[in-house]
Amino acid sequence: MNRGLLLVISGPSGAGKGTVCDAYKNKCGQRVWNSVSMTTRAPREGEVNGKDYYFVSREEFEQRIQDNKFLEYAEFVGHYYGTPLDKVEEQLAFGNEVVLEIEVQGALQVREKMSQAIFVFIAPPSMEALYERLLSRGTESKELILERLEKAKREIKLAYMYDYIVVNDEVHNAADKIMAIVRAEHAKTERAIFGYNKLMEVE
Repeated sequence: MNRGLLLVISGPSGAGKGTVCDAYKNKCGQRVWNSVSMTTRAPREGEVNGKDYYFVSREEFEQRIQDNKFLEYAEFVGHYYGTPLDKVEEQLAFGNEVVLEIEVQGALQVREKMSQAIFVFIAPPSMEALYERLLSRGTESKELILERLEKAKREIKLAYMYDYIVVNDEVHNAADKIMAIVRAEHAKTERAIFGYNKLMEVE
């Protein structure tokens, strides 16, 4: 069985990375596994352990940090959040594609631990389009939107550290580009050569 690919997807708030990820997963079907984060915060109403998050104690989380069992982790508002390395490795061994949608800083941690992952940056068509998307949500003040735009500018400056940049001008078009990237990555010599050599063996 061929090993799956870890697809790390980042992008500024409002770029539509979540929507693009959902469209990509819908196109690919069951071959794609969405990475589930681990957290020390308490479950909210309706959340299911193992589906929404893996809920653990702070002590267990910190022990996992010491044991180097996270692809990446961070602390927000007094709670840890991280990506369990063993769960990702398990799905990759099954031959599944693993989609990890995370912030830029988390993606840089993953780069250090799993260089074979595919890093895709989802970018807006323009800063004006990003502003309009954030404004259309109707959930934040203009001051907060402007703060998000400044953060987006800083994140976009780090896009050169990714393997690919996909401009989200239209969701399904962006999802198709990600599918093309994954197909091409599977065909790379470094990944395909073992299976090809086995195929060409002569008894």
